[in-house]
Amino acid sequence: MKRIRKAVFPVAGLGTRFLPATKAMPKEMLTVVDRPVIQHVVDEARAAGIEHLIFITGRNKHIIEDHFDKQFELEATLRGRNKLAELAALERDTPPAGGTSFTRQQEPLGLGHAVWCARDIVGNEPFALLLPDMLHLGVKPCLAEMIEAYEAKGGNHIGVYPVADDETHQYGIVDVAGSSDKVAKIARMVEKPAKGTAPSNLAISGRYILQPTIFDLLEKQERGAGGEIQLTDSMLELAKTEAFHAVRFDGRVYDTGSKLGFLSANVAYAMMRADIAPDFRKAITEILDLR
Repeated sequence: MKRIRKAVFPVAGLGTRFLPATKAMPKEMLTVVDRPVIQHVVDEARAAGIEHLIFITGRNKHIIEDHFDKQFELEATLRGRNKLAELAALERDTPPAGGTSFTRQQEPLGLGHAVWCARDIVGNEPFALLLPDMLHLGVKPCLAEMIEAYEAKGGNHIGVYPVADDETHQYGIVDVAGSSDKVAKIARMVEKPAKGTAPSNLAISGRYILQPTIFDLLEKQERGAGGEIQLTDSMLELAKTEAFHAVRFDGRVYDTGSKLGFLSANVAYAMMRADIAPDFRKAITEILDLR
């Protein structure tokens, strides 16, 4: 069994829900507290042992590439001003030489197409896929739990979390045939089921471990919903011959692609910071009192 060494991050989206903030700034670079959203997701991947980060970018996304590069002028300035803590933080967050790859999705043809663009960089090995909009806050990184499950069972794995029954129509939902296990075999997947028809309340959380055979299917995949090449369509086809498992994440999942999710993530992550939480809690209380 090949271990999971590479992770793919699709970051080519336009971020139209956050205009005008994202007119010149990639949505992935919007900050949750003091770290860009994409940095939080990369932190999760590196904490799980990922060695190679693969970014699927688009036009005007060069800032992401710059963010994960060394900035000699900034580092020299920090060193000259004896700001050693800040310098150490930059060095810690910078991936090692050769540890990142960037390729472009030249047309907005959907998530499945974005993943397919990474085929030559991933090669013939299983890989992790992390959607950068989805932040996972828990005791243990979601991807680390998924890699443990993969090492025990092999195959393909999808991160899931419970959502309210009246919200299942907004998500991709998995059917685990009534199992309550932490890791359960997926019986079927349903993309945004009609209200009242969902087989469970377990929503796909934007974390995947996929076998490289998915690339052959994506290459031949016809356009689906929205006229785009959908990853779910190829996963459904792959599930006919390969096992898929759901890995339940026990923490909180924040969709930073929505305004409510983005604001909630900022509050949640701030409250996890010992240097910020006490004063932040007081400030929130004062704001609520004014209302």
